[in-house]
Amino acid sequence: MPVHQVALEMDVRTALKQAITQLREADVPSFTLAAELLLLHTLGKDRTWLYTHPEELMSEGNAQRFQSLLTRRAAGEPTQHLTGKQEFWGLEFEVTPDVLIPRPETEHVIEVALDRLAVREIRAGRSPKNTGEGLLIADVGTGSGCIAIALANVLKDARVIATDISDTALDVARRNAVRHAVRDRIHFVECNLLSDAAASAVGAQHAAPLQDKVSTASVTPACAFDLIVSNPPYIGRKEKETLQREVRDHEPELALYGGEEGYEFYAGLIAQAAHSLVHGGLLVLELGHNSLPAVQPILDIPKWTNVGVTNDLAGISRVIAAERT
Repeated sequence: MPVHQVALEMDVRTALKQAITQLREADVPSFTLAAELLLLHTLGKDRTWLYTHPEELMSEGNAQRFQSLLTRRAAGEPTQHLTGKQEFWGLEFEVTPDVLIPRPETEHVIEVALDRLAVREIRAGRSPKNTGEGLLIADVGTGSGCIAIALANVLKDARVIATDISDTALDVARRNAVRHAVRDRIHFVECNLLSDAAASAVGAQHAAPLQDKVSTASVTPACAFDLIVSNPPYIGRKEKETLQREVRDHEPELALYGGEEGYEFYAGLIAQAAHSLVHGGLLVLELGHNSLPAVQPILDIPKWTNVGVTNDLAGISRVIAAERT
């Protein structure tokens, strides 16, 4: 692969053109966007500035920093790990190698959850403009906290319990919650799936500010939640070699792999959700590209009703939702 160097004295336009060429030759996906984001990150500017100051000269220090980032991106490091951030639901989230990088398709989980809550309000004869008052929500496998924080940002009066088995992921999620001023309404719990979340729910409903709980205990959850959402690990280990290097080599395996086939997490999560939701409570889960045939039959029992599937923009079954009878 040809080696490129950004000259020590170069204008912004030329630096960007050379960066695009370097990343394209390294087979980097979305190479133009990656070059732009890395240049903006280096300069501390926005896209408007970039395209209105094309003749601005880069300092030697910025040129060297930019080249270092390009070299790392060309070697496979995700752009989000190099910039330390990713946008999701119109909010900027801190991202590290300890958490899954938020994807645009995961926003469908938020959309479906909000739509289902609005329908539930209408059926109850209330205004669909729900502020979340009185709602207790669980986000299972919160990672960066993107789903929990997005919901807390929209539902200003809701309380959220966000669980993850990784303490380092929870550290990132806590910082993101502080960044978006929802830290006092999100209760972070270190546990497997919902194993200790519902046991914390009663205290979380009354605590202000919420106090975090660290536990790996396995308890029988009690009915508590109005909504449970999750983007669980859903990639099969047998698919590992087919993944992009950015995903396979740099994102946390705990957040990626749901077992050999990829759908092994769903049965346990759905069973726990059935015990943890109030009657009429909602379950909204993200699906892997081939998970639906394995997951939908698990919800085909009397405990669940109003099961629905939402496709993403690529036509892939991306979200499954159900209501606790």
